[in-house]
Amino acid sequence: MKFDLTFGALLTAASLSLNAYATDTIRVATFNVSMDATNYTAKGEPIQSDALVNALTSNTQQIKNIAEIIQRVRPDIILLNEFDFVPKEQGIDYFKTHYLAVSQNKQKAIDYPYSYIAPVNTGLATEFDLDNDGKKSKVMGDAQGFGFFEGHYGMAILSKYPIDFDKIRTLQTFKYKDMPNAKMPLMPKTGENWYTAQEWQALRLSSKSFWDVPVVIDNKAVHILASHPTPPVFDGEEDRNGKRNHDEIRLIADYVANADYLYDDNGTKGGLEAQSRFVILGDLNAAPEGDKARLETTDQLLKNPLINAQFVPKSAGAKQQYELAYAQHFTANWQARVDYVLPSTYGLDIKEGGVFWPVESNEQYRLIKDRSASSDHRLVWLDLVLSLIHI
Repeated sequence: MKFDLTFGALLTAASLSLNAYATDTIRVATFNVSMDATNYTAKGEPIQSDALVNALTSNTQQIKNIAEIIQRVRPDIILLNEFDFVPKEQGIDYFKTHYLAVSQNKQKAIDYPYSYIAPVNTGLATEFDLDNDGKKSKVMGDAQGFGFFEGHYGMAILSKYPIDFDKIRTLQTFKYKDMPNAKMPLMPKTGENWYTAQEWQALRLSSKSFWDVPVVIDNKAVHILASHPTPPVFDGEEDRNGKRNHDEIRLIADYVANADYLYDDNGTKGGLEAQSRFVILGDLNAAPEGDKARLETTDQLLKNPLINAQFVPKSAGAKQQYELAYAQHFTANWQARVDYVLPSTYGLDIKEGGVFWPVESNEQYRLIKDRSASSDHRLVWLDLVLSLIHI
């Protein structure tokens, strides 16, 4: 079969990543996999917290396709967004054993000895009417982060390299009020604060969570900074989700800058120490161009001197599908670049990268033809080299 050059290069590079242990090259990826309960619930049916568990045990084709995409790209480290937080043996471990460790469509199985999951704020009930719709529903718009149950739209990290579990930091409980100059939404008609004083005291910043997961490569720590900020939509003139998205992304920028106002869930103050290797991963729900652009938000990362954002992953598939000049950089089928792999300028060099988005004539297009095939997002990856630092 003849492949287009861009996608063929992706497959060639993917095969080379099998030798990652023999070199200093690591392949790091992010993928919003749409493995959440709403994706496995018929319209009009109640959304249950065990929907993902049931889908995993049902040999679901969409999950098999997700696994095949991962087997084809073969990242050494990958963040999965929208992977519901369920018991590990029923969730991420089951996915590893029954899907990734099993050949999908004649692809070589892939093993991730190390994984990490943790609680998230989505669906975490509050006693407030946070969306100001006149009802206190506890979940959905009144939860700490939008979700139908606690753990909805969770996250998971898989790694071929050891995770330093003792040094993981999470900022799930960091309070929104504790960010200096946070963007408080205002009532459109009165200009009053959207949140009451009591709500503001209780509201957490992260709609899901923020994780700093150190992975040890050649005796060096590479900090995987994982998050999934709220979409800047599904609100009104007050733009509460847009403002929160901005500040969730500001949290990332402030963390890599070691801002002293930060504290983690164990009470440890500050962010990353200077001269730390890190990779920012996630569906950040923020686009740098087009009608969905929010430059004030994305510039916090893409124009940050601590972050190497010069290389922009691309695909031939999106370029073929959409006429916009920047379409090749899209990472979601709703025409936006929102999924990011952003390494530190310190200690990491970018070798190659891409977006898994085959052209329509490619046999693999079946894996991404629509959301039901796999996800409305695409897997994004970079090949990184641990550079030698001379002091």
